[in-house]
Amino acid sequence: MIKVTCLGAAGSVTGSCFLIENVHGKKVMVDCGLFQGGKQMELRNWRDWDFSPSQVSTLFLTHAHIDHSGRIPKLVRDGFKGRIITSAATAQLCEIMLLDSAHVQEMDARWQTRKNRRRAGRDIKPLYTADDAQASLQYLHPVEEDEMVVVEEGIRARIRNAGHILGSSILELWIRDGEQDIKLVFSGDLGMENQLIVKSPQEIFNADYLFVESTYGNREHKDFATSKEELLDAINYAVFNGEKILIPAFAVERTQEIIYILNEFHRAGRLPDIPIYLDSPLAIKATEIFRQNRKYYDEEALAMVNQGIDPFEMPNLTYTPTTEESMAINEKAGPAIIIAGSGMCTAGRIKHHLKHNLWRKGASVVIVGFQAQGSTGRQIVDGKTTVRLFGEDVAVRAKVFTIGGFSAHADRKNLLKWVGNFAESNPQVFVVHGENSASLDFAQLIHQDLGFKSYVPGWRETLFLKPREFPIEVAPPVLEEAVNLGDDMLQAYQAVSSELDQLQWRIKRADGRIRITEEDIDRLKYIQEELQQILAA
Repeated sequence: MIKVTCLGAAGSVTGSCFLIENVHGKKVMVDCGLFQGGKQMELRNWRDWDFSPSQVSTLFLTHAHIDHSGRIPKLVRDGFKGRIITSAATAQLCEIMLLDSAHVQEMDARWQTRKNRRRAGRDIKPLYTADDAQASLQYLHPVEEDEMVVVEEGIRARIRNAGHILGSSILELWIRDGEQDIKLVFSGDLGMENQLIVKSPQEIFNADYLFVESTYGNREHKDFATSKEELLDAINYAVFNGEKILIPAFAVERTQEIIYILNEFHRAGRLPDIPIYLDSPLAIKATEIFRQNRKYYDEEALAMVNQGIDPFEMPNLTYTPTTEESMAINEKAGPAIIIAGSGMCTAGRIKHHLKHNLWRKGASVVIVGFQAQGSTGRQIVDGKTTVRLFGEDVAVRAKVFTIGGFSAHADRKNLLKWVGNFAESNPQVFVVHGENSASLDFAQLIHQDLGFKSYVPGWRETLFLKPREFPIEVAPPVLEEAVNLGDDMLQAYQAVSSELDQLQWRIKRADGRIRITEEDIDRLKYIQEELQQILAA
């Protein structure tokens, strides 16, 4: 029997982290990401681990995005000394991204400390430091895609291309249970078919248990050609008004894709003759790593390079690594395209550009990536008339363009097609890495269209996976005593809320194909008892 505990990206879209324990008590992990998107979600980063980091022998890292990698420095500082198995490109990207994340942690801690001191409050320590991040890099262990790796006795693994960002991986994991192997597949974050720059996701056909992401499990992206035209419309709108175009973008993949498209517009003579600034030190470094890893390119990107075209360079493009160069951008009048991080507008230089331009009628704010609940970017997308930036309310008067076709995540149609490849093996599917509504809708779609058993696990929920002839068992999330009772009750509520949503969905749709079982009734009775305990606390 294998135990899988969902410690992140379960009932939410951030903090990806799964702890796997075999019958002999050996522990490995898949991802160790940072929780992002609002104060309550981010408080999870400060919790004690649900396990001893020193007892984990291996961490499998699907890709470098911070919501999958961002707690690695904390894990190492707290005792992890095993291998971090990942792709070569992911290892390179982590070298810059984890150090950048540490810098953000240190800056936020210093800012909060200054604020607290004015109120006679306590000093704040960062979640981890640059030294912690640097120390964690020694455990990165790059492996080749498609090659079987013997992790340790009874555990084998193989990474496959996920088509999400440079170096992103699907994980195939074989764990010995008695006389046979149980095969788990973790999709990681899947990309769209025919996405720019990187190759399409690898098809996998066999699994006993499949953990699949559902970021866009309940919606489909706009047509890519239409999305490119919308980007051009956003640029022309601001140029006509003499204002700037702000593009909050994730430093890895999205930034490079936007530059790739702008390059295409430039070569076609369709791009206005205005300055373009890549105003993100992290994105600048990431772009150089893209240049060094052409083996991950798709055929179109390779053909461009072979013709002598650098997809990440054009005459009007300026890289602005220093603070002085960044500040100078807003001192210059007239239209310009500014690409800056962070992608959800929660940190980084984009916040300064929003403060200078968000209130200006005629400016364009172009949202090209997923915006988690609670993030500043999500507030802008949802139509808030003001957002909080650097302690003050800033009016939203710029025109907001939300362009879904550039997403690096597969949409509902592409996700379902990828899961459909497992038809012959008929795995039990666990739908993860999505906001609760998206995960529940996608689980229903998998069951209805493919006939697979599907389930949406909750945060800190433990799954007991047996050989295929036996059913799955579910253990309720383990709730521990917390210092702050209010936070503890909130965490308890979040842990059971996904269970309630799942049962409500099953009860309302019980129609012969989806039936209510005694297990469902037992689970509901358990939740009732759990709520009574919380209210009595």
